[in-house]
Amino acid sequence: MGAITTRERIVEQADRLFYEQGFETTSFADIADAVGISRGNFYHHFKSKDAILDAVIARRLATTRTMLDAWQAAGDDPAGRVRCFIRILIANQAKIMLHGCPVGTLVTELAKLNHPAQAQANALFTMFHDWLAEQFRRLGREADATELAMHLLARSQGVATLASAFRDKAFIAAEVEDMCAWLDAQARHHATG
Repeated sequence: MGAITTRERIVEQADRLFYEQGFETTSFADIADAVGISRGNFYHHFKSKDAILDAVIARRLATTRTMLDAWQAAGDDPAGRVRCFIRILIANQAKIMLHGCPVGTLVTELAKLNHPAQAQANALFTMFHDWLAEQFRRLGREADATELAMHLLARSQGVATLASAFRDKAFIAAEVEDMCAWLDAQARHHATG
């Protein structure tokens, strides 16, 4: 694997800063300082903050696709793959408690700004939703797969928001356990229905 390019380092640091500080409050100088380059060198790679945002969203889409593909390739049953999605709240709980969900916070901020890139950012939620719906279909829940996917996506976003507000690990653990129990009930519903 080759060395990371300056452009890739800029996108990586911008991604981190947009998550931790917010898109609007992160400046070119913040990103240049985090990368350790001059602002002139920075402008050589990106002419506008919106161009950086586009690259950050593209990076997040690629990272999300890679994660979903890894869960898919794990060879587990559909319920096991959905549990991977649910347990991401535990895996990322320290960051979530500090900054919220990286997808949810970005989409919310761009919506408040009425930013043209909001639709691109929404594609992250769409990717999760479509993947979850496919897992529910594979569980035999064809008729209500999209609704179940939206319910789980909404619930996980609610947990992330409250985890950020209250910074309570026990709350996250209890909600993850409850979502897994809900998932088991959905699978049983099909098996007995």
